[in-house]
Amino acid sequence: MARRASPEVNAGSMADIAFLLLIFFLVTTTIEKDKGIARQLPPIEPPTEEPPLIKQKNLFIVNVNKSDQLLVEEELMELKNLRQAAIDFLDNGGAPAGSPEHCNYCKGKRDPASSDNPDKAVISVQNDRLTSYKMYISVQNELVAAYNYLRDRESQRLYGWKFTEVKKAIDEGNYPGGETAIAEAKEKLENIQKLFPLKLSEAEPKSRGQ
Repeated sequence: MARRASPEVNAGSMADIAFLLLIFFLVTTTIEKDKGIARQLPPIEPPTEEPPLIKQKNLFIVNVNKSDQLLVEEELMELKNLRQAAIDFLDNGGAPAGSPEHCNYCKGKRDPASSDNPDKAVISVQNDRLTSYKMYISVQNELVAAYNYLRDRESQRLYGWKFTEVKKAIDEGNYPGGETAIAEAKEKLENIQKLFPLKLSEAEPKSRGQ
């Protein structure tokens, strides 16, 4: 009795099917955007000009040790209190009335022993090399949130809207109006940034855990 031949599978269209599936997954898959901290790296060549001298009272020092403990202005502090401490420092307005450095929009305590005005105020962060990445990001987020809080307050006072909301709308391309409206909004955002400029520096990490 003759052996029956086994039927062959037609694989001629498998390449087309695989190609269609590849296109389908490429179109439907959502790729998350990379998230990080916006920082401007220093130039390769050292600057020729010497850095300006900063008064000690205009410097807000934040240290993070290897155990993720915060030492702010030589005092232990919980992470949840860092944002308000930074706001108080930036918004202090300690320069006397009538002086060139006087801040007429600051609403802080005007302590003469603290920062003169937001333009002079500098926040310096130093981490230990063994500081966890989670703590590093948390500290940065709290400090940036302090700036955003003050910028939102001033933009609300001057223009009736929040700095962070308008900036996000422009960055995402959702701001209503044409190019003229966007240009005007960007100009106002720059004005707010000048009132509270982001002066957040990072000192070289400590080589040994302390």
